[in-house]
This record gives sequence, C-alpha cells and structure tokens, in this order.
Amino acid sequence: MKKTYQIQKQRAIQKLRKHAEEENPPVQLAFPLAELMTLLKDGLTHLVRQVGIALLNEVMEVEVKHLAGERNRADPNRSCSRWGREPGCSVVAGQKVHLQRPRVRDHKNREVPLGSYELFQRGSLMEESVWKKMMHGLTTRRYSEVVKEFVESYGIEKSTISRHFIQASRRELQKLSQRKLKDRKLCAILIDGTCFDDQQLIVALGVQWSGQKLVLGLRQGATENATVVKQMLADMQERGVDFEVPRLFVLDGSKALHAAVRHQAGPAAFVQRCQIHKIRNVTEHLSDEYKPYVKTKMQAAYSMLDHIDAKRALQSLHRELMHLNPSAARSLEEGMEETITVHRLRVPSHLRQSLASTNMIESAFSTVETVCRNVKRWQGGDQYLRWVASALLYAESRWNRLRGHKQIPVLIKELEVAVVRAITTRQQWGVG
Repeated sequence: MKKTYQIQKQRAIQKLRKHAEEENPPVQLAFPLAELMTLLKDGLTHLVRQVGIALLNEVMEVEVKHLAGERNRADPNRSCSRWGREPGCSVVAGQKVHLQRPRVRDHKNREVPLGSYELFQRGSLMEESVWKKMMHGLTTRRYSEVVKEFVESYGIEKSTISRHFIQASRRELQKLSQRKLKDRKLCAILIDGTCFDDQQLIVALGVQWSGQKLVLGLRQGATENATVVKQMLADMQERGVDFEVPRLFVLDGSKALHAAVRHQAGPAAFVQRCQIHKIRNVTEHLSDEYKPYVKTKMQAAYSMLDHIDAKRALQSLHRELMHLNPSAARSLEEGMEETITVHRLRVPSHLRQSLASTNMIESAFSTVETVCRNVKRWQGGDQYLRWVASALLYAESRWNRLRGHKQIPVLIKELEVAVVRAITTRQQWGVG
C-alpha cells in the first residue's frame, strides 16, 4: 500500500509539471505594506524567507484549484473535491518549517497527493543545503545554532543533519563513480595516493584539452598497490577513457602506479615522474649541510629548457653525489629520464611547470584534509569514500583552468609525434 502511494506521489509531480508546461497558470502574491514593514524589522533575509513560505502556499492553492476548482464552489465537472487542511512541513534553506497542507480527495474518497507539496517536502532540498554547508566546514554539532533562522523551524538536530549528509554524500560518491568520460578529451592524467586516517586513498585527476581539471576516479586500499590502481584504471576505461590515445601520466615515484599505468596504457603512456618528489627523495639521504646545495642544483637542472641540457646537468650532479653519498646518487639515477619527460616532449615552460609535478593533486588532497578535519570518529562502511568524494567534487567546483592551458595543443602534437617515432623505431629494430 505504501509503495502504491509513493507511485501516486511521483505521478502527482509529473501531472503538475505537465499542467505548468501546458497552461502555465499565474502565481501571484499580495502583501499589505504594513505587514511587509513589520517583517522588515527582523531583517531583509527574514522577509524573503517568510515571502517564500507564502509562495509555497500559493503554489499549492493553484494546484488545488486545478484539481478541485474554486474554494466554496461545487464543480460537477471536477473528479476531486477539497477536504480541508492538515499540518505539514516543507524544506526552506536547509530547515523544515511547519505549514498547513491542503487536502484533496477523489470521488472514491481516496487521498490525492499534491505534486507541489511533494516537491517542497523532498529530502534532497535539505540534503543539498546540508552538503554545501558541511563542505564549508560547518559541523553537525553547530548546524542548528548557525542556520536556524525560523522560530518554528525543526528537523535540524545533529542526528537528523547527519542522516541528510549521509544521503547527500552518498549521492556525490555515486556521481563520481558513475561519471561518463567518453566525451572528455584528456591530454594528461595525474595519479597519486595519500594516507588518510589509517586508509590509503588513490585518486586520478585528468586535464582536458580546454585546461579544465576533472576528478576521474577514487579507490580505497590498504596500500598503494598495483592491483588497486589497475582496478581504478579499468573502471575509468569502462566509463569511456581510451588508453590507446597518447597521454602524459604524471606520477610520484611509486612502482605500483608505474606498473599499473604501463599495464593499462602501454606505449601510449608517457610517464612524467614528479620532480618535487624526486628532489625530496634525493635530499632525504643527505645531511642538512648538503641538502640546500643539491636541491638548488636539481631545481636548476629541471628549469632548463632543453632536454639534453637538463639531462647533462643531472648526470653531472650524479657524479658529484657518487663521491658524496652513493645512496643519494642511486636515488637520483633511478627514474632520472622519466623526471624530464616534459623536456623530451618539448612542453612549453608555463605548461611544463604545471605538469612536471603532482602539485595539482596534492592541492586536492589539501582540500580533502580541510573538509574532513571536523570528523572526530571514523567508522566503517563507505564513510571514507563518501567524505573524500564529496571533498574532491567540492574542490573541483572551485578549480581554475590549468596554468599554461593555451599551450596544451603543443603537448598534444608532441605526444602524437612521439608515438609515431616510437612505432617507427620498434619496426626498424623488428620489435612487436
């Protein structure tokens, strides 16, 4: 019976929308000036909200007129009749407020749902408001004291807000995990992991040809292992990412990330190792006396425009480190060529600064930490993924286009040329 009534509610909403599209009835409000002046004493915001409630009542009255005719006037042509009013509620600005809901019954004395009332009462209206406020740092404990602007408002207790946020954040997680990527033209993909609380979270971020940044995937695992990353890349492929298209993959020094990308994208993957991670890894082997010197040398090498010059500078530093600290030298040598992939591809300087490191994704992780710091106790289930997905989508909504995005066509052209060159080389040497 309950399921049947829910179906009737959905049909009532559809009928209301159809009525609005076909007949477009006017909705008018008339407020005495004296009443407006009284409401203004509590501020313009209070006035706007009270007018909003009056508007909700008027919209319901327009729908009732459509179903049952004018008040106090029998209409034999109507299949419904008015049946008084009863207490109800609506969601306004993330708060539930009381109102009197008009009732309508059909000729068989059955309750007829009002589409307007069902729309105003939808939990999603509150969930969206709760989600946005909590993304800005409001906690469930302080929600009621901050947002309560109606004297008669209710439904904003800690437990209620928590339930609404769970639904809203679960919807954001679903939005991220089901996002279609087929029509997204990506020139670069950044992948990195971070230890969040006691969980390892892997995130993929894409850079579109237009320079817009986009969250592509999210995975939770015990460690940053190749299996987890392969699953994330496979999921991205199912949602439309073509890994045969040549792209730049910006990674840290993780062997698991490197192996997963090579497995999924093969020769179409041009790996750029994060230069900042490489500098940090090398200097960690050194004493405080030599750290500034080596850091300056590496930064100078990475700032060179030509690939050969940058490689020579790094090789020269490697020879120095062999005498100073062989462990630091081996760390520099490991993956050295991949730290200057942007040089080899002749990526212009402004765009190179954006794509030579994983700073973009590190910035996203910073937003995640800021948003999630109000969580005092982490529980099981999908809580980690819900919060992190919400924070990532919130960060995405605030991102500007990539610095140097006007130079992206140069990168795309160089990637295509590099793929052709690699295929030609393999054919000359008789390789697969």
